[in-house]
Amino acid sequence: MGSSMTRRDLAKLVLAAAAGPSARAVAAEDPITAGGATAAVRLAEGTLGARELAETALERAGRLAHLGAFIGLDPDGVRRDADRIDALRSSGRDPGPLAGVPLAVKDNIDSSALPTTAGTPALRDWRPGADAPVLAGLLEAGAVLFGKTNMHELAFGITTNNAAFGAARNPWNPDMIPGGSSGGSAVAVAAGIVPWALGSDTGGSCRIPAALCGCVGFRPTLDRYPQTGVVPISHSRDTVGTLARRVADVVVLDLVIAGEEEGPIPEPPPARDLRFGVPRRFFFEDLDPALETVVEGALDRLAAAGVTLVELDLSAVPAVNERTSFPLALFEVLRELAIYLASHGNPMSVITLVEAIAGKAEKGLMEGLLGEGAIPPAVYRRALAEGRPELRRLYAEAIGNAGVDALILPTTPLPARPIGQEEMVELRGREVPTFPTYIRNTDPPSVAGLPAISLPAGLTADRLPVGMELVGLPGSDRRLLAVAATVESVLGPLPEPPV
Repeated sequence: MGSSMTRRDLAKLVLAAAAGPSARAVAAEDPITAGGATAAVRLAEGTLGARELAETALERAGRLAHLGAFIGLDPDGVRRDADRIDALRSSGRDPGPLAGVPLAVKDNIDSSALPTTAGTPALRDWRPGADAPVLAGLLEAGAVLFGKTNMHELAFGITTNNAAFGAARNPWNPDMIPGGSSGGSAVAVAAGIVPWALGSDTGGSCRIPAALCGCVGFRPTLDRYPQTGVVPISHSRDTVGTLARRVADVVVLDLVIAGEEEGPIPEPPPARDLRFGVPRRFFFEDLDPALETVVEGALDRLAAAGVTLVELDLSAVPAVNERTSFPLALFEVLRELAIYLASHGNPMSVITLVEAIAGKAEKGLMEGLLGEGAIPPAVYRRALAEGRPELRRLYAEAIGNAGVDALILPTTPLPARPIGQEEMVELRGREVPTFPTYIRNTDPPSVAGLPAISLPAGLTADRLPVGMELVGLPGSDRRLLAVAATVESVLGPLPEPPV
């Protein structure tokens, strides 16, 4: 792949690699659950129409509306886009490598066609003038904006129990949370409404719902994707992420969004050539027993396939992360929101936005940051100048000294819990804080700016999904995705959720 290779050419190559004959055979029965890449190939081949695919997705969105996956949905707009793509193809013109494939988008990512609410009342009718760059690239490649997905209010939580727009519900058990804050995106993918979706990830917001809903959730290296055009929390931590049924689909989305010419797409390596670091101290401790059974079973299957598992020590990470994580996010959030509103020409003040927050906990947190709860500048500067570099060093030394391709660990310490347990959840017979417990394993790599991906590992005895997270070093995104594809092939797919 030379320097003259265009993004569209690259996308076509990945689409061809991602959707072989066996995938197309599956797609003949269900073009959505077979994945976005497979759907794109079928659309390009003419064995599937964009309007046909749109109607399938719209029917499912209506039938599964009780899952609360979407905040914004414009069926007529979806049909118009699909008809336009079919007309272009009929006239012999190329509408793009992803043309006709429905894409769900978390409702904190700017879109000009639908409001961007960030899940909060003050922005209920907010319609930015332009699409976020991360979305614009996918639309340019032909993807159809299907709808804006439900999320935890202002992305400040992990349950997606949204006080303003209603709770999103786990497709494996609608009484359970889907995780968050990108819960609606995970629900839309896992329930088979759309083949892929965009989310955002500050401390685990793509990977946690992917783990709890049984799909793939990817957080890229910090700043790999454009941050502009996204309602922010923290520029030091925020990134758009992707959710899909298969790693191959995440590869396609990454290729189009990143728009880089990094050479050939790495082939998934043989399992026998892989070495994974297993940080048992802290990251494997105090796990839900049912989840732990699935996690250890997944490690056993990887070892049986030839993967070398190396135990390593990252026990210094939690203390460094604790004094770094929240100082970064909580110092930056109000400032970032003010900049976002001003840069978009929105006259609303941050105080007005905060006063209208619907969630009690979210409002209390934000109001505190306006007063005595504000993070002192010195604490923030220390987190930025000392804490994050120290986290990166700890990860780099552990991975480098052990000579491993990636770290592997449980994405979350526990599976989904019932909707409504916003403050406390049960873990091993005791009550523990909901938010810090769920982000325990996903937060440190987020603060360090590392790429990480959650993959389905299996189901508990109660048939709730469990995720395994792979973590790499900055800039290793393409290699990490190739490694993830190998892990995916060993662990195998989950059955369909009972929706």
